[in-house]
Amino acid sequence: MITIWPQYLDKNLSLNEGRKISKEDAVKEPTINEIERALKRLNLQYSLQKEFSYPGKWYEKSGRVLVEWDKTKLELIRTVSLEIKNMRH
Repeated sequence: MITIWPQYLDKNLSLNEGRKISKEDAVKEPTINEIERALKRLNLQYSLQKEFSYPGKWYEKSGRVLVEWDKTKLELIRTVSLEIKNMRH
């Protein structure tokens, strides 16, 4: 299981603030619902946990998603981010 926080995909954040992928691959202010829709479109097994807060922003309940994935975490984050970009266009 791989954990995805919305912060991992957020173009507005620096790497120190939690972004894990390049700004070119990232999206602006991704929501937990967009991540969920992207995972559904990718036919991935996941578990949504909306009540969780990203450790760096403990005061903000952004939620997180646990995803069944057999490749690397970065590949998963990039794949989900690109799917969100496709959904927004």
